[in-house]
Amino acid sequence: MRALYNTCMSIDADNKKKSDKSWPGGKVEWDNIETVLLDMDGTLLDLHFDNHFWLTHVPKCYAEKHDLSHEEAHQHLMCRYTEVRGRLDWYCVDFWTRELSLDIEQLKHDLAEKISIRPDVVAFLSWLNENDKRVVLVTNAHPASLNLKMGKTKLHVHFDKIINAHDIGLAKENEGFWEKLQHEEPYKKERTVLIDDNLEVLDSAHEYGIKYCLGIRQPDSQGDVISSEKYAVIDAFKDIILP
Repeated sequence: MRALYNTCMSIDADNKKKSDKSWPGGKVEWDNIETVLLDMDGTLLDLHFDNHFWLTHVPKCYAEKHDLSHEEAHQHLMCRYTEVRGRLDWYCVDFWTRELSLDIEQLKHDLAEKISIRPDVVAFLSWLNENDKRVVLVTNAHPASLNLKMGKTKLHVHFDKIINAHDIGLAKENEGFWEKLQHEEPYKKERTVLIDDNLEVLDSAHEYGIKYCLGIRQPDSQGDVISSEKYAVIDAFKDIILP
């Protein structure tokens, strides 16, 4: 999941470009890859759930709780989100529950029917499993959110390991995260691919030395596309599966 970037529009638009550069048709060097590190929100799951939750549902509930107009609540929350952007607190259910005096975990459960898997994800994960790749979910999501989404989607059966940034103590985009990850999940940087919709996360991983870093073209199925001059972005997972 990508961090809030715009005080008015979308959680995941910070690194959007005006032009659109999709996956160029090349193939991942799968023969050279041992470990596949995967993000959850916006990569395996449709980011529309999170965008709708934080940009529509939470402001509505906050306005009702604090007797504010929707516009007042929305403006206050967008500014507050921006202040926390890039910190682990941004992803923390407990933090926002305290800050907003709302039961964030319960509110997420109330909208659980909106959680959905992105196209071709199950086929891609199954292909990785069949080809003996080590598949690791690496997410910034709070444990409460992670448990809700794994319970809803059952994707956990495809992972050799699930690592939560809250256990590491740093968000994935923070300096030092990928080095600390080595203590939890040893991996060879030159034989690892990371797929993540957050370009700041890709930058952090690339700077650490992870050789293959890929983005996602449209993390939110109802949102704008993302492009990057630095990273290839995947339109569909079927595009990177070997025949």
